[in-house]
Amino acid sequence: MNAILVINSGSSSIKLQVIKMPSETVVASGLIERIGLENSALHLTIKGTKKSKELEIPDHETGLKEITRMLLDKENGVIKNTAEIKAVGHRVVHGGAAFSDTIEVNDAVKESIKELFSLAPLHNPPNYKGIEVAEKIFPEAKQVAVFDTAFHQSIPLKAKKYAIPNEFQDKHGLQVYGFHGISHKYVSEKAGEFLKKKQGKYITIHLGNGCSITATKNGKSIDHSLGFGPVNGLIMGTRSGDIDQSVIFYMIEKLGYTAEEVSEILHKKSGMLGLTGMSDLRDIEEAAEKGDEACQLALEMNAYRIKKYIGAYMAAMNGVDAIVFTAGIGENSDILRELVCRDMEYLGIELEPYKNNIRSKEPRVISKENSRVAVLVVPTNEELEIAKQTYELL
Repeated sequence: MNAILVINSGSSSIKLQVIKMPSETVVASGLIERIGLENSALHLTIKGTKKSKELEIPDHETGLKEITRMLLDKENGVIKNTAEIKAVGHRVVHGGAAFSDTIEVNDAVKESIKELFSLAPLHNPPNYKGIEVAEKIFPEAKQVAVFDTAFHQSIPLKAKKYAIPNEFQDKHGLQVYGFHGISHKYVSEKAGEFLKKKQGKYITIHLGNGCSITATKNGKSIDHSLGFGPVNGLIMGTRSGDIDQSVIFYMIEKLGYTAEEVSEILHKKSGMLGLTGMSDLRDIEEAAEKGDEACQLALEMNAYRIKKYIGAYMAAMNGVDAIVFTAGIGENSDILRELVCRDMEYLGIELEPYKNNIRSKEPRVISKENSRVAVLVVPTNEELEIAKQTYELL
């Protein structure tokens, strides 16, 4: 079997899939969690059967070796030897200005990824570690890097440049890079296929613990809510989203916080967590339904921020063909989708309540038949997108 192994390596976890190409058949999927911590565990699904085990996983290499051993199991495995993995596709969060396309990994590419550690300190280091580990375990496979920022390289200069002295962009690369690009690319293309209109205008809304919204015109990203780093834009699980810069200066100069403390607050203690004391939207929605006013306000604030971006991106593209919700919250929260689309008739957005309440793993339209703008829910599949880009490159 010729297959591509897709790895999404985090600081204490590895998500992976083995995908047979070009049929796009997922033959195995797994998760290694709590790497280097107590109660480490791995979960692997092969041929519809899920196996889980708790064991000590001190580092990424140990975890990936254990998963590989299970994939090679004579009775229940899916590969006979490591040579059957022809390529390993890696999600790399930040490619900076250096990478506008998927690329085969070599020493120069790895060095560039290391140089970008400071721009994505929570993501790029474990992404890099995943590459190093995969090179050891699958020495015959080609290693391929797929960048979250690459899809947003098409954002025009007028949208990606900050109104600060030019030298900060020219010498230090301070500009909009964008994130979740793998997801936004996948769902915008799926929306185009579903509506039979690939050359269209789509606003894709990725709502998970991290959130972002992208304006996509004729298959190209032309604007995006996240910028130089992954903290601005929409309200997220623990991240603030857009905030007046003066608040940051006030916290440092008047309230006595250090820059590091403010960064910690904005990244890990703000967003829905800061507003409600909870970061899981399911808990917040349940509390709001029971009358919790803080949770009700947080949901309204969340939806209001999204609505503002929808209006801005409709202006930027001179209209829109479809609004597309995706990712864990976008796909599952009928409450937030309803709040976002409420009172948007003037812009041609009309939700159909009974369609919005349907749960499905397939792309679907949730707007009324006479709605000028289609509203879709399209489940994202970043692993498949990584496999497709890896296969196309090689």
